[in-house]
Amino acid sequence: MQMLVPTMVMAVLAVALYFVALRRGSGEHVAGLRNAFTMTWQVLPILVFAFIVAGLLQVMAPQEVVAKWVGEGSGSRGILIGTIAGGLCPGGPYVSLPIVAGVMQAGAGIGTLVAFLTAWSLWAVARLPMEVGVMGWRFTLIRLSVTFFFPPIAGFLAQIFFGLKK
Repeated sequence: MQMLVPTMVMAVLAVALYFVALRRGSGEHVAGLRNAFTMTWQVLPILVFAFIVAGLLQVMAPQEVVAKWVGEGSGSRGILIGTIAGGLCPGGPYVSLPIVAGVMQAGAGIGTLVAFLTAWSLWAVARLPMEVGVMGWRFTLIRLSVTFFFPPIAGFLAQIFFGLKK
């Protein structure tokens, strides 16, 4: 049920864009659908496996272990684990978001989850070789140095403002 609104928004957007492309009359609607199906087949395998990982994390992670290491009461340790795991998590949002959803359902704290997603988006260790190749070492090191503290800070702020109140 929580996915109903985003799904409806995407459906309305997709239909509207399809009709705009159709009205142009130069076959863009067909090319767009062809591109969509190509992307779907490229992303589908990793998406399926990411959801399998997320589902298995929900049922296999013992609640006491999750609570101790990354739960609301884990404090700095949980935020640090979330930060490191997020920075090391490969893939795009189709990998990281299902994993975060699975860990959240298993009992991870808000600070850990925010630190994970912030590190994933800012650090992205898996994309560093490409960044170094395109932008160079100097730029990459500058970017990493100025973003280094943001994931744990974001995790601590989320924990302070939105964590469970005792």
